[in-house]
Amino acid sequence: MSQPLFRDPEAPTAVRVRDLLARMTLTEKVGQVNQRMYGWDAYERDASGHRLTDDLRGEVAAFDGMGALYGLQRADPWSGVTAATGIGAADGARVADAVQRHVVETTRLGIPVLLVEEMPHGLQALDGTLLPVNLAVGATWNPDLYEEAVALAAAQLRSRGGHVALVSALDLVRDPRWGRAEECFGEDPYLAARFTEALVRGVQGPPGESIGPDRAAVVLKHFAGQGATVGGRNSAATELGARELHEIHLEAALAGVRAGAAGVMAAYNEFDGIPCAANRELLTGILRERWGFTGLVMADGLALDRLVRLAGDPVAAGAMALEAGTDLSLWDDSFPRLEEAVRRGLVDEGALDTAVGRVLGLKLRLGLFENPYTGERAPAPGPEQLSERIARESVTLLTHDGGTLPLGARARRIAVIGPNADSVPQQIGDYTAPQRPGTGISVLEGLKAAAPRGTEIVHARGTGLVGGDLSGLPSAVALTAGADVAVVVLGGSSARESGTRFDANGAAVVTSGNPVEMTCGEGVDLAELALPEGQSALLDAVIATGTPIVVVLVQGRPYALPDLAGRAAAVLSAWYPGPWGGRAVADVLFGTADPVGRLPVSVPRSAAQLPVHYNGKDHGYRGYVDQPAAARHAFGHGLSYTTVEYGTPWLSRTCVSAAELTAGTPNTTQATPQPLVCTVDIRNTGDRPVRETVQLYVRRVTGGTSWPRVRELRGFARVVLEPGERAEVSFPVEARTLASVTRDLERAVESGEFEMETGPSSDRTRGVRLTVLSGRPD
Repeated sequence: MSQPLFRDPEAPTAVRVRDLLARMTLTEKVGQVNQRMYGWDAYERDASGHRLTDDLRGEVAAFDGMGALYGLQRADPWSGVTAATGIGAADGARVADAVQRHVVETTRLGIPVLLVEEMPHGLQALDGTLLPVNLAVGATWNPDLYEEAVALAAAQLRSRGGHVALVSALDLVRDPRWGRAEECFGEDPYLAARFTEALVRGVQGPPGESIGPDRAAVVLKHFAGQGATVGGRNSAATELGARELHEIHLEAALAGVRAGAAGVMAAYNEFDGIPCAANRELLTGILRERWGFTGLVMADGLALDRLVRLAGDPVAAGAMALEAGTDLSLWDDSFPRLEEAVRRGLVDEGALDTAVGRVLGLKLRLGLFENPYTGERAPAPGPEQLSERIARESVTLLTHDGGTLPLGARARRIAVIGPNADSVPQQIGDYTAPQRPGTGISVLEGLKAAAPRGTEIVHARGTGLVGGDLSGLPSAVALTAGADVAVVVLGGSSARESGTRFDANGAAVVTSGNPVEMTCGEGVDLAELALPEGQSALLDAVIATGTPIVVVLVQGRPYALPDLAGRAAAVLSAWYPGPWGGRAVADVLFGTADPVGRLPVSVPRSAAQLPVHYNGKDHGYRGYVDQPAAARHAFGHGLSYTTVEYGTPWLSRTCVSAAELTAGTPNTTQATPQPLVCTVDIRNTGDRPVRETVQLYVRRVTGGTSWPRVRELRGFARVVLEPGERAEVSFPVEARTLASVTRDLERAVESGEFEMETGPSSDRTRGVRLTVLSGRPD
């Protein structure tokens, strides 16, 4: 007997999907759009290894198949999976294959299951290699490095039997009070878009229909606007207009779609009163009809059950989400009842077929019908070296007195002070698995290892991460007073502990009465951005000793900093730099590595002045009476151990037409115009080499159909200069460089006057005027 058409690897994907759909019952179809189980409930560990549970068998039997299984290899305090009970690297492929074999061999059609894992900054599984959090990645301004790192993370996931990587990429830090700020690449849509493209390329590989065996399908989180919730409150309402949504919050998603992302995850928040998972205009109108996206849309955990309040019951809630464009559920009780929704006439079976087709299409794209099992593969090596390199490139020097750093021979006795000085868990961020003993290097350990022979390093915690316990201050002050320099390591922590309470979707429940030392992470939003009471008192006390103070902030969000000019010799930011971040920080402090990080987000003076993102609307606000409106440190800011001089930029032409900038515009009457280029001359005026990040901004002065922003990032380039070396850095000025969102919410180049600005940060730019005409220039 010949094999069914859907089993023919030579047949086109659309043909195979259509053939398989025609063979499926309604119950089987509903099973394909559901991932109801928590993956850690699918197995148990006993003396002989891991065995499948009756819960898994029952779930597969209920729908004669399984669409996807989330978190089979996840380990953390929420799942309750520990190093003793979970799945390590050596067993990952074997357990994944056991699940797959049961699904394929015990169901009528033998459709393989998608195994979905979290990969927010490395694989969230026992022995999964962690990367620094996304804010640290953004601080590198180095998408190529990130692409290389996530490619290895994807290979690690696939070698352990996983297929789909869930990765935060689309949210922006528009309010740093939000606990998930660490999951964002920054506050800027252009920067986030470049990293999102790199993410898709790295995880999925070259564009094409198939995804290779050492690559994974990527689902981009979260679509859309989740970083703009009111008050920085997790999963709350947004007050975005359509223009703000398009100008700021859709750019990274569009970049990811154009790069070929396999899926996006609908966000928890509502936009204009409609939750994202039920927003047809967002999921179908924009994503599919306008952008041409053909991948799948996954709901966030339990998000569809929230729709019951609108729809009236779970059956109608599932129908509402399916009709809007959601294809795959996550743990909810609404999508499992889609069969009833179809039979009640609440949604057409054709809509279900479309969603099922997208799920099946991804399984075919991954090659699971031909090769459902991982087999005897050695676990792929993780990106340890690249993780440390990202950490090193992310360290950002915010202030410096010009002489204290790098630490040299004069620093014979170094006091290392603070609650983040000697804790690896507090430097690795949220969504992390338990780390094996000996994994990682704290800042204290890094300094001890990097210090020249004969250097004495002493340590005191001084105070707790949170709260106002000052009992440790006297010892910290005494050590500081007797040192040549003090490195004071402050900041926050997203480390989940065994005593942490969680919501049903895994968000931490941390309240003022909860003693868990979490100050960041999912569910941990802050109203006040100042350092906690004890840390602030510690900082004041050690500064008062007169010893030169170097402040290192290990953090997942930008804390509002006091004015430390003249008080601290230097301030550095190390966004949760991952397990090896302590060595990276030490290398920068001792000068083995130069500080090359640049801020991906503005650092506020206080929570009261929010928002402070650099690209707000340009209304010429003068500032508050009691404090400036400007950020303490601007987007793009970052110092080095040398000085770089910027000239005034110049243009290859100062007048251009909108028509000739638009790609594909025919020009049959005249010769092709010369490319438009913006160039700036820079020179290293110091005595050390430097890797400078040159930034290009656009400011619309006149024209356009909407009010302009102060300035907008439109390019960046990294240049290495030896002492005294000069270089010309050029940026092509294209349609996308100057395009703005028009009244019909499309991007186009509009005529007017523009200022093309270059500089080392968003608040230190010099510009040249460009005229864009609606007709052709003379």
